[in-house]
Amino acid sequence: MTQPIRWGILGTGKIAKAFATALKDTHDATLAAVASRSVDSATKFGQQYGAERFHGSYQALADDPAVDVIYIATPHPMHHENALMCLNGGKAVLVEKSFTMNRRQAEDIIKLARAKNLFVMEAMWTRFMPSVVEAKRIIDSGEIGKPANVTADFGFTSDAGPEHRLFAPELGGGALLDLGIYPLSMASFFLGGVTGVKAQAEMTATGVDMQTAFTLSHEGGGVSSCACSLRSRTPTELTISGTKGFVRLHDRFHNTDTITVTVVDGASRNERTLSLPKSGNGYTHEAQEVGRCLRAGLIESPVMPHAETLAIMGTLDEIRAQIGLRYPSDVADA
Repeated sequence: MTQPIRWGILGTGKIAKAFATALKDTHDATLAAVASRSVDSATKFGQQYGAERFHGSYQALADDPAVDVIYIATPHPMHHENALMCLNGGKAVLVEKSFTMNRRQAEDIIKLARAKNLFVMEAMWTRFMPSVVEAKRIIDSGEIGKPANVTADFGFTSDAGPEHRLFAPELGGGALLDLGIYPLSMASFFLGGVTGVKAQAEMTATGVDMQTAFTLSHEGGGVSSCACSLRSRTPTELTISGTKGFVRLHDRFHNTDTITVTVVDGASRNERTLSLPKSGNGYTHEAQEVGRCLRAGLIESPVMPHAETLAIMGTLDEIRAQIGLRYPSDVADA
């Protein structure tokens, strides 16, 4: 594939706008088409972000022959249906996180993608940020010794009402799927697969989690401590600790340009801070990875592989079971 990657965006909300903005900064990529549930909404969005075509239905985008890959930017409960539709239309897909509502739905998507030999990836954009890529390189180099512990949090104070999607069970609300996915995914990225989980939560009147804390055990013996909150503005930092020191990703770790590396040797403590600017608003990097994979003929990214997405969705299922968080989709899929 030598021509620009032709993107479609399914949905026109806040995250869709962020991704459309990123495509303007993505080399060899073009926004070919957008889709909304009304042609007026699609046209308004498409004209704002320079799309070539505007579709008044999601199916029309899935059927558009001039689109290579579709970014699914709808609310969590719609990801399963939308991804299957796009794959059945012969399109590669990038699915916004959380990938689905549960592991069962994720298995459906990945099974179909593999059967059709089509690319699919969870849009965990943080994994592709220069700061995270460099942190992983440093840790893999052995500079801080064997990594054994991760601490990560993500929290902000929401003043949204109970009707807002963040607190609506039918829209996949709660801190866990929106925010907790970041600490969980980063813990898995740096320490390996999860082998055990313990979770506690404060629930809202609508039945979703206001804040959740969970500890994880990992393959190889490492442990992590993670938290997410819609009630408190947390430091939102990520620290990976090893036998010789630690790497810290600073405030808003999921989108930071700065990391600090600290190596301790007895009474000696050596510390350095690195600046690793992102491209545009940061979503550019995952779009570049999708383009790289498509050109290489891959159906999954080695950085965000299918097996890990499935494992993470399974861990989210276990956390939800422990805190009593159930969604309508759980009943529908049972």
